Amino acid sequence: MEGFIIALFVCLILALISKYLSIPAIPFYIIAGVILGKTGLGIVHADEISRFFSDMGLLFLLFFMGLELKLDRIIANPQRVLTGGLIGLSVDMGIGFTAAYLLGFTLMESFIVGAAFYITSTAIIITSLIENRKLMSREAETIIWVTVFEDIVLIFILAVLSASDQNLLLFFVKIALALVFMYAVSFYGKEFLVSILERDDEIPILFTFAAVLTTAAFAIFFGIPQTLMVIALGAAFATTDPDAFEQHARPFRDVFMVMFFVFFGVTIDFTSGVDWFIIAVICTLAVVSKLISGMIIGVVIHGSTLSGLEIWANMISRGEFSIALAVLYGSPVIATTIAAMVIFTSIVGAFTAKYSTWMRKCIISHSRRKALMYHPHNGR
Repeated sequence: MEGFIIALFVCLILALISKYLSIPAIPFYIIAGVILGKTGLGIVHADEISRFFSDMGLLFLLFFMGLELKLDRIIANPQRVLTGGLIGLSVDMGIGFTAAYLLGFTLMESFIVGAAFYITSTAIIITSLIENRKLMSREAETIIWVTVFEDIVLIFILAVLSASDQNLLLFFVKIALALVFMYAVSFYGKEFLVSILERDDEIPILFTFAAVLTTAAFAIFFGIPQTLMVIALGAAFATTDPDAFEQHARPFRDVFMVMFFVFFGVTIDFTSGVDWFIIAVICTLAVVSKLISGMIIGVVIHGSTLSGLEIWANMISRGEFSIALAVLYGSPVIATTIAAMVIFTSIVGAFTAKYSTWMRKCIISHSRRKALMYHPHNGR
């Protein structure tokens, strides 16, 4: 309990500092865990309490992901979603998987690294677009569509990783039945659900909390990945009143998710068996791959390399979903590698997103000076 209190107090301070500096808090939560845990001071240790809060953070994180999967919007604009999404998938996951395999990881480990390499942080990206006043830019819409595609791919990745040691036919039949049941409840019980959410007492909050935990419990009982079912629950509830569900679930997500990142950092050990060359290569390629995919997306969708630069600058950060993959399926070595990548890309991404407009102006100015150098009469 003492460790939990210390971690919570440190996170409060870090949250205030990150808000003041307008930079993502996620890498600092992980760093705090590393400093307080086995790698650093060793004053905070993972226990049953911390594991409970970490599990809750993961569940509500995935529930929010489901709420953000607005399938009607995807259907309304499929071309842009598929174009940008497939470019990112082939470039980023391809580079991540290939690099990990060439660096000596197994096929499964390389797949996990590639997936973590590919998935950007939706929370960091949306927050950054809002804080940097770029939400209305033409590139912002493309960025959001690409992250939506990534969320959909993440669902399939979780399904593949979860089904590795099960009867595939039975596994997917159980998932299909669970999905049908959830969407039937949301469709036929929409009025009931909305009536609960419209109450001004504690019932909406209790209902939301209970729905997430009950879904996870039933998933475990029936041998279905609770991660998939919680995402599906969010997606099903998104057909009713997603804003209300987000409002009632946000306090749980915000507090539990902080603990999730901190105690993930506590379990990371950077002092034994860490190959810093591999980590440096992975971190560098994580930035470079987003530059390549961002440029291609910018040229294909917007016909502009400057748009590609803007997309890259805002999509470098990896975060919550990469950590989730490491927690669920990664070995200690994989978890350490992904943790380092998330910390590095989140910090780099915070500055590139903040100063992308300045970078674009510098490039435009340099291009004009270069043009005048070769064609001086154009400046008359």
